[in-house]
Amino acid sequence: MWIDLRSDTVTRPSPGMRRAMYEAEVGDDVFGEDPTVRRLEERVAELLGKEAALFVPSGVMGNQLAIKVLTRPGDEVLLGRESHIFNYESGAPALISGVQLHPLDDAVGWFSSEALTQALRHGHDWEPRSRLVCLENTHNRAGGVVVPLSVIDTLTTAARRHGLALHLDGARLWHASVALDVPERQLATPFDTVSVCLSKGLGAPVGSVLAASADLIAEARRFRKLLGGGMRQVGILAAAGLYALEHHRPLLAEDHAKARRLAEGIAELPAFEIDLTRVQTNIVRFDVRQGTAEGVLAQLRAEGVLMVPFGPHTIRAVTHRDVSMQDIDRALSVLHRLFGRKAV
Repeated sequence: MWIDLRSDTVTRPSPGMRRAMYEAEVGDDVFGEDPTVRRLEERVAELLGKEAALFVPSGVMGNQLAIKVLTRPGDEVLLGRESHIFNYESGAPALISGVQLHPLDDAVGWFSSEALTQALRHGHDWEPRSRLVCLENTHNRAGGVVVPLSVIDTLTTAARRHGLALHLDGARLWHASVALDVPERQLATPFDTVSVCLSKGLGAPVGSVLAASADLIAEARRFRKLLGGGMRQVGILAAAGLYALEHHRPLLAEDHAKARRLAEGIAELPAFEIDLTRVQTNIVRFDVRQGTAEGVLAQLRAEGVLMVPFGPHTIRAVTHRDVSMQDIDRALSVLHRLFGRKAV
């Protein structure tokens, strides 16, 4: 049986979630008549401290709707070079919103307020207008690190001082909340828009939610329809999200504990290099000292352990509700047997 650590998106709906989906009360959401969708949107808005929210098929759509409603064509968006929006959203900001992306160094999981200030345009006619700042929390490519509250305060204060809008890609904001032991709304409050994912960590089969002011969400709803995101009796899926928020969200600390166990076991192996200070949530990122990530992954796959490459010499593993602590110990047993006595 596979031990699948490729992502926390590989989870299957739990029996309780399947029952909730089966029993969901539904209506036509394009007409605003699906009661389960409305309950999900109201619940997420409440958790994030926003006026309103919008259920969308994916986190990419949530991020792109935020960019669309906060910018005009020809504007410039400042964001991290390692961010999800910059690396994994198919160039959508240019196509959908007609904006230019200005990437800043965020290798540690965020960029500095000094870098942000230095990157700002000065309003000349020949320059794009600096309009929006995007932050990601937790930060996927940095290894699931959490953006500290002090950094959020410094960056958002600097952005507001220069009249910029703010969007938070909070796909795994639930994990940041657990790691920092603060409510999600505290992390979301400084931002105009916040997107959160229901299928990463929470275990729903599909869906994300965008939260913002009522006016911004009304505009985002129109663009969701334009992009083909108008859904009908989608309460079946919204019910999964509601169930996940109530039953799966309180268990996220267990995934963090699994990641810590995995990371500490990998740290014992001379074949790999890992910074344990950066294992803060459910993502474990480590480097291969010799050889390639693909070579290591092929050997692990042959033993029933799945991870993904995050570069020529870097591997990512993600813990989630469908892998147990026993699975983690089995994966470590394989790693130690294969790589415990020699460099790769």
